[in-house]
Amino acid sequence: QVQLVESGGGLVQAGRSLRVSCVASGTTFLINAMAWYRQATGKQRELVASITNGGNTNYLDSVKGRFSISRNRAKNSVYLEMNSLKPEDTGVYYCAARVWEESEYSYWGQGTQVTVSS
Repeated sequence: QVQLVESGGGLVQAGRSLRVSCVASGTTFLINAMAWYRQATGKQRELVASITNGGNTNYLDSVKGRFSISRNRAKNSVYLEMNSLKPEDTGVYYCAARVWEESEYSYWGQGTQVTVSS
């Protein structure tokens, strides 16, 4: 079992930066990819960024060039650096983990709120 805990959310002004963090515990050796999702009020949850054990990354088109996902496997952590934030980035950000032999992200954190003001 994998447990995920996010932190670092908050209220920021548009144009500023924020980093959210996620710490994994439990059977972390089973993880082969991690990701950040977000969900705005009244909207579907969307994949923001992902990173595999091999270092391959993928980003939502609207955040390319602004957000960067990284992992520190020694610390069992994953980070999302968010730059040039826009009000449309507002939402609850969730950390997720995928394990070997699975195609879906099946482990989730509790979420951390990110609010970007105009």
